[in-house]
Amino acid sequence: MKRVFLVHGWEGSPENCWFPWLKRELEARGFEVYAPAMPDTDHPKIEPWVSTLKEQVGEPDEGTYLIGHSIGCQTIMRYLQGLPEDTRVGGVIFVAGWISLTPMATRDEKDKKIVEPWYNEPLYFDKIKQKTDNFVAIFSDDDPYVPQEKNVNTYKEKLGAKIIVESGKGHFSDDDGVTEIPIVLDEIVRMSGD
Repeated sequence: MKRVFLVHGWEGSPENCWFPWLKRELEARGFEVYAPAMPDTDHPKIEPWVSTLKEQVGEPDEGTYLIGHSIGCQTIMRYLQGLPEDTRVGGVIFVAGWISLTPMATRDEKDKKIVEPWYNEPLYFDKIKQKTDNFVAIFSDDDPYVPQEKNVNTYKEKLGAKIIVESGKGHFSDDDGVTEIPIVLDEIVRMSGD
């Protein structure tokens, strides 16, 4: 059975953005889709978010696909780097994922404090890369929080990700009016061979 796990972002939920649309579309194609509500979404912390994902997935295999939005992408990477060495998943799609953020994303001290551990706790790209040959990173050319060039280069160089840049989608959020992302659906269908 092909399973897809959707990991929302900071201050997000499984009911916002394009998650409900994507869940419906994938289920209509026979995927089992899980979209857990991550804990304390206004103050995301690494350990509880990674633990929640780990608990949801159970035993990952090559029929397991992960799709993250924003800080959900970091959650997926941190989950993958903690898996046993020989474990592999079918593929991963990062939407507006970030390794670095613009100053606008951390305008106040509260935001800086939330982001700090996500910046400072290392990501082990060599371990993450071993988990699948199917990484896709999707960005928008006008994302106010995710500086395109630096993040694109990191995903491309460290993970060998296929890079897709959409036009005028902002941070792919409700505020940007993004309720569907057909390219995500296309890429999951491509990866899974459906």
